[in-house]
Amino acid sequence: MAAKEPAKKQSALMRPVQISATLAEIIGNGPMPRTEVTKRLWEYIKKNKLQDPKAKRMINPDDKLSKVLGTRSQIDMFQMTKKVSAHISDVATAAAR
Repeated sequence: MAAKEPAKKQSALMRPVQISATLAEIIGNGPMPRTEVTKRLWEYIKKNKLQDPKAKRMINPDDKLSKVLGTRSQIDMFQMTKKVSAHISDVATAAAR
């Protein structure tokens, strides 16, 4: 009888996360992996033409996105990622609350 291989640890990016209600208005309800959160957020940005055409790293938030980012002024995509992370939490942590 062959020995069982140990289960591979799931990547942190692939673990489902809980989405805040504010962020869910843009990308839909969770839980979903962080990769899916990013994918849906960029779909929203491109669909609504929120990316600066000259400086592609800069995002011009609309009313919905400004609620998530806490600002209506232009924001760098790396700063945006930091602001969005405040709207997601691990499913296990959210269930414990």
